[in-house]
Amino acid sequence: MEGSTIKWAFKLAILFLGLSAAFLGPWVEKVGPKISGTTAGLFYGIGIIGSGLAVHLESLVLFYACYGVIGGIGLGLGYITPVSTLVKWFPDKRGLATGMAIMGFGFSALIFGPVMQSLFESVGIINAFYILGVVYLVLILTSARYIERPPEGYRPKGFNPENSSMVKADLCNITAKEALNNKRFYFIWIMMFINITCGIAIIAATSPMMQEKLLYTPMQAAAIVGLIGVFNGLGRILWSGLSDYLGRPNTYVIFFTFQVLAFYFLPQINSELIFLIILFTVITMYGGGFATLPAFLGDLFGTKQFGAIHGLVLAGWALAGIVGPTIYDVVKNTTGSLDVTLKVFSGLFLIALAVSLLMKRSVNLEYNQSKNKPALQT
Repeated sequence: MEGSTIKWAFKLAILFLGLSAAFLGPWVEKVGPKISGTTAGLFYGIGIIGSGLAVHLESLVLFYACYGVIGGIGLGLGYITPVSTLVKWFPDKRGLATGMAIMGFGFSALIFGPVMQSLFESVGIINAFYILGVVYLVLILTSARYIERPPEGYRPKGFNPENSSMVKADLCNITAKEALNNKRFYFIWIMMFINITCGIAIIAATSPMMQEKLLYTPMQAAAIVGLIGVFNGLGRILWSGLSDYLGRPNTYVIFFTFQVLAFYFLPQINSELIFLIILFTVITMYGGGFATLPAFLGDLFGTKQFGAIHGLVLAGWALAGIVGPTIYDVVKNTTGSLDVTLKVFSGLFLIALAVSLLMKRSVNLEYNQSKNKPALQT
């Protein structure tokens, strides 16, 4: 199977992950995590098994349909179902709880990547898809049986946001339709879209940049790229956990301030140690942006229709998955310069930084203007 085929199937899967999360979010909230988790398992497992059948029949259309569309829908449902549930169970540690779940989503590639490669070599591509599909079905369907929402009005023992110095009451508790009429929804959508667009760009630029600036061999650069998955996963738990203490608005301001400078100056750094420190810090923030998002959405809009709102923001992931590589390819091919390409993305981060500051100002004003709510920490 050609590399271009795999890339397009993966792009389709990410596209339908975002679309299913956006459009099926209200359904997830309505039916609950058991049903939506079970549905996620069926879609993803059948999509992977169907991919094996597509390879057997040598049908490219069927492969795209199974791996990209059916599997992508399973990914979308499987992404928002546990996160939506955890936000409700852990209102006092939203960042840490959702970070652990999303870290698992990222680290799964480190676990199943070698397993998949071993299966491809030992039993062939077709049988590997069949085996993996059955394994995913069993694991996800079994896990879905144990997921449930907390009782109405649930709070952890001893937790009272009104008396907490760290955790503040949610700004509001609204529906997805109402969130679409709130400017903060569009602030966070833009912030996430730019974070993902630029994150994809730095991942694409890592290998050629290290070969060009640090004179790494292709094999050495590939080894560093392999570490990206580790720091991506670590960033998800690190930054989401810190956001419980720093405050979510502050966390995103830190992300974008650092990355404006990092993307601008990274191509000019010739010191291997400094280069790697900055690169891996950027990668942790890319992962941290994903993991901190659910907790931030809970702070902003409550948990009434959290899954639906989360899904709508994740639609930006689907769009960024197409826009990011496109911008990178166009600028790189037009200018022939990695330096100029990353400076363009640094400019995008300036926009994200400005929006994050507007978000922080808006959130603080909302808290301060409400007599019944304490001011958000700054």
